[in-house]
Amino acid sequence: MLILQGYLAATYATKAPMSLWASLVFEQSYGGVDGDSASAAELIALLSSLSGAPIDQSFAITGSVNQFGDIQPIGGVNEKIEGFFDICAERGLTGRQGVLIPASNVKNLCLRGRVVEAVKGGQFHIIPLRTVNDGLEVLTGQEAGQRGNDGAYPKDTLNRRIEDCLTEFANIRKTFVTEARHGTSNDPS
Repeated sequence: MLILQGYLAATYATKAPMSLWASLVFEQSYGGVDGDSASAAELIALLSSLSGAPIDQSFAITGSVNQFGDIQPIGGVNEKIEGFFDICAERGLTGRQGVLIPASNVKNLCLRGRVVEAVKGGQFHIIPLRTVNDGLEVLTGQEAGQRGNDGAYPKDTLNRRIEDCLTEFANIRKTFVTEARHGTSNDPS
């Protein structure tokens, strides 16, 4: 239930308090095509918003995510790929469309011949992911960035922009609390 909050706090709130609260709740039935397989997409959408980096809408993504940002296996991977493929094929394959799936699900692939041929021909893509950063990079076309020895993300990386945004939220919150305590709010009412 608190996977996103745990991921955000552990990844970005290392020097300032987390001033953004996020959680997801999924109804679990453990059937073939439902469950928490949207959590990777939800987290990447949130990170895209925080970084200001748009997501390439040519792709679908499925995968569960843990609080460490690892993409975990899901059920119904073949049906999910084939469903998105059918929509893309109906609208016209461009060679840009594809599905991002957990790398651990690759061994479970058993796709219809039409999908396999489109992948072989470069008209459709199946991209295995191991981490949220992998997904961010594919979907935004930008470098996610890893913390350096100095504890900071490199400038101009997605993770740096996300951390800067969350730090700014913390600063706004601190300013608001301080002003509220001292009655110095700029609120005209």
